[in-house]
Amino acid sequence: MIFEARIKELRAELDRHNQLYYQDANPEISDTGYDRLFRELEDLEKANPEFADPNSPTQRVGGTPLDSFTTRTHLLPMLSIDDVFEEPELIAFWDRIHKTLEGEKVEFTIEPKIDGVACSLVYQNGELDYALTRGDGASGDDITSNVRTIRSIPLTLKGERVPTLLEVRGEIFMPSKGFAKLNEQRDEQGLQPFANPRNATAGSLKLLDSKEVAKRPLEFLAHGLGAHEGTELESENDYHALLDEFGIRRNHPIWTAQTLEKMLSAIKELDSHRHDIGHGTDGAVIKVVDFGQRETLGFTSRAPRWASAFKYPPEQKETLLKKITIQVGRTGVLTPVAELEPVFVSGTTVSRATLHNQEEIERKDVRIGDTVIVEKAGEIIPSIVQVVLSKRPADAAPYHLPTVLGHQCPSCHGPIEKEEGFVAWRCTNFTCPAQAVTRITHFSARKALDLDGLGESVAIKLVETQLASSPLDLFTLEESTLADLMLDPAKSAEGETISKERRFGEKRTATLLASIERARNNMPMNRWIFAMGISHIGDSSARELSRLHERLSDLANSQIIADLAGLPDFKELSKSKRKKENHPRLAEYHIDDSLGPVAAQNLLAFFKSETGQLISTRLSDLEINPVSDNFAPKPQTEASDEFPLVGKTFVLTGALSAPRSQFKKLIETKGGKVSGSISTKTDYLLAGEGGGSKRTKAESLGVAVINEADLDELLKGA
Repeated sequence: MIFEARIKELRAELDRHNQLYYQDANPEISDTGYDRLFRELEDLEKANPEFADPNSPTQRVGGTPLDSFTTRTHLLPMLSIDDVFEEPELIAFWDRIHKTLEGEKVEFTIEPKIDGVACSLVYQNGELDYALTRGDGASGDDITSNVRTIRSIPLTLKGERVPTLLEVRGEIFMPSKGFAKLNEQRDEQGLQPFANPRNATAGSLKLLDSKEVAKRPLEFLAHGLGAHEGTELESENDYHALLDEFGIRRNHPIWTAQTLEKMLSAIKELDSHRHDIGHGTDGAVIKVVDFGQRETLGFTSRAPRWASAFKYPPEQKETLLKKITIQVGRTGVLTPVAELEPVFVSGTTVSRATLHNQEEIERKDVRIGDTVIVEKAGEIIPSIVQVVLSKRPADAAPYHLPTVLGHQCPSCHGPIEKEEGFVAWRCTNFTCPAQAVTRITHFSARKALDLDGLGESVAIKLVETQLASSPLDLFTLEESTLADLMLDPAKSAEGETISKERRFGEKRTATLLASIERARNNMPMNRWIFAMGISHIGDSSARELSRLHERLSDLANSQIIADLAGLPDFKELSKSKRKKENHPRLAEYHIDDSLGPVAAQNLLAFFKSETGQLISTRLSDLEINPVSDNFAPKPQTEASDEFPLVGKTFVLTGALSAPRSQFKKLIETKGGKVSGSISTKTDYLLAGEGGGSKRTKAESLGVAVINEADLDELLKGA
């Protein structure tokens, strides 16, 4: 069939380009060219689901969220390696090996100990079958859906020596640059940053939504061999050659040694170079090369006798904390930064270290003028470990960020606040210049106003050239100036420049301006509410607000919102008192749990603030007043032909034939409600393939489990 042939052709072509980019670092096409092929394959697979393949390149973006991980037994026990910390322990390891092998010539490899999460990849007949964590060594969590999102891992092995079974063991980790960028993003969002790359990696792999995992900068390097059939392998060298043939990235650099002196020298040389590798390392792994000798040496109950890991001690230095400066992030988060007397630590000179937030400052009791101990978290990010209290000046005072700033943003002098549930202080000014890029990017996002062609790089240049200092400035952009906008050169994932400076151009300008015009005239009110980025107002609460109000301008003086804001916080009430229906005026609106008192309070505060009033005036001047597309403030309370699902609560699980958001919208337009968790109040669990723990819980509570055909019958009123 023509479609099947084209799908196979596209998969092969995309696999080849992945190999060139991630393994060979020699790409042939631009990101745009790759995206064009990817989208064509994605469209063909959606239109022809009978040709689905879990190892298709399109699976790299993640799939349907899991309810939980399943556990699976390892083909061979996945043991750890014994650590040693002193040179005499290394010499003892050397002596034990040679005593057991009775004078045989023994060759060793010495390689970096990657600071990541151990993982096993199982290939059957050249196709990635599944991936497991180490777990307890006997069995591990099946993280296949998450591993498929790691683009450096081949999903299909190609070559003349593809074995029937190959278990590749290695480490999933975060490169230094990726980890630093991820923590910057978390700081910007007011979230607690990860302590080190290993924690970040482990946390990513535990996520049940592989689409979220795909956003994390994860990589994989092979370093060990598990079960294998169909290919004869006699040594580590044979295995390395096989990995290279299949394009599976392996650990590097690697030294070899046949004498104790060379082994000790290699370990020291690795220590001096490991900070330049590009990812966290915390030791050196020493292994016997010959597989036959490994078999002779055998295993203990927890580790192989033919391998050892020498752990390097973390390097720490004392230095002076001269002052604390405050950075205003693009989302308004205020990040305190320690300005240090420069000190050389783990291969580089450190003069600054983030203190993350006020809670971190208080936990470590960091004060200006302190002598502090500095190391690099995960050997990468400068971090203050502790204060040397014996050297604290007598006049060193506790540091309190909001007091020091006078409760004002250092960029715009607007008000700052710390939201409930977050650790960071944030500037709340919608027009704060330090936040302009993020505000514009959020405003333009797919879930917001979906402005085609306006990503972060374009937003940065609009702000830099002063064409836009706030989202509403987009509605005054002119074709001539936008077309001549010069974008920065594109860069690869490794930070290398891969294109020249680019002109935005007439075609992209026409596309963006058409999107802006569509947003002005046709985008529904809930998308506008979400686009404004008001604290505690997500897409669900925005849709509930648009159900309760006919136009955007109705929000500022809404009695519904005022009544809702006056209710006590649900968290402070017992379950029996959490019903909005207890309020005399709110009962008839049947407001769902996505919109509570805190969200209402934030909404009122926004419209009463100087910023909110400025935005309201600007919208009026621009003649923008979006209309609700789901206005129904007093919903049906009894089922009818038009609203057959009134009074019914659904939970969705498993792989459905369309995105869950589509099913959620369908159910809600027919009068039903969709919840995220099973309870005794749930009427139906709509389950696709899988379902896991939600299906089990539904059955235990007596909740009806239905499929899509059953839902069709309910919609017909049957």
